[in-house]
Amino acid sequence: MLAKGLKILIAECEPPPAREKRRDSVGRSSGETYEALLEHVAPGASWTRMKPADSGSTPPSRSELEQFDAVLLTGSPLHLYEDSPECRRVVDFMRAVFASGTPAFGSCAGLQVAAVAAGGAVRAMAPRREAGFARRIFPTRAGRDHPLLRGRPLAFDAPSVHTDEVATLPDGAVLLASNGTTQIQAAEISSAGGIFWGVQYHPEISLYEVAAALRRQADDMIEHGLARNRDDVELQARAVDALHEQPDRRDLAWRLGLDEQVTNPVCRSIEIRNFIEHLVLPTRSRRGRDGNSSAIAADPGFDGLS
Repeated sequence: MLAKGLKILIAECEPPPAREKRRDSVGRSSGETYEALLEHVAPGASWTRMKPADSGSTPPSRSELEQFDAVLLTGSPLHLYEDSPECRRVVDFMRAVFASGTPAFGSCAGLQVAAVAAGGAVRAMAPRREAGFARRIFPTRAGRDHPLLRGRPLAFDAPSVHTDEVATLPDGAVLLASNGTTQIQAAEISSAGGIFWGVQYHPEISLYEVAAALRRQADDMIEHGLARNRDDVELQARAVDALHEQPDRRDLAWRLGLDEQVTNPVCRSIEIRNFIEHLVLPTRSRRGRDGNSSAIAADPGFDGLS
């Protein structure tokens, strides 16, 4: 079934240097990763990519944002506790999204941007790290019944690479998932009439992109004791790369401590599909938008993104 006629705005929150570094690493920016995923999780939808962190960028008007059925916010290396022009621009953008009432979803820094825009706070993680995968994420009592996490078990792993985290959720937000490393792994945030669903982890990225992120973050991992040297990081990255190429290899999954929640791309990206099916499509229907939208289903040919 198709999400025909859906119009999605992808907000690529990374600044230009980080965007090019990521392209050099995996061949695509964070926004382009979302584009590739949408081809599988929302067939029939169309999307536009914008760069709210870039110099000269200004938030779209309310009427411009109302032309979209959903907004997706990508990850980014921005530190939202810094008063930089890039941070101010992405936070202003998210405030405009909230005010427009357009449903929004964000991963990693996307969650942090929404939290700050609604009055919450972000902090550095100090010595703690989630490098490669967030382990044993568990839904809170509220999260067990929340449609964002529908289909997830009571404990699961997910791709995750971050050095910052949400310190305080804004008033009225609902904590949906936690783990032993990062308290705020998923949340619903409401502000100015808009609703945001977000996660600290990365349901949008492939195992290939996880391996590349490990290589990019090698110095930080060594500094924080997750690896002794670059050879250690490379061994881990090669194992993740190999599992990307052969996701049915049980020996690699065992070695990495992973199951189908990570190795199966349909399971791995379930939050984004849930966001579209359980928030975007019902909101679109209530708005009386033109077009024929129906519940979405996983692309049976979806075998991961290179």
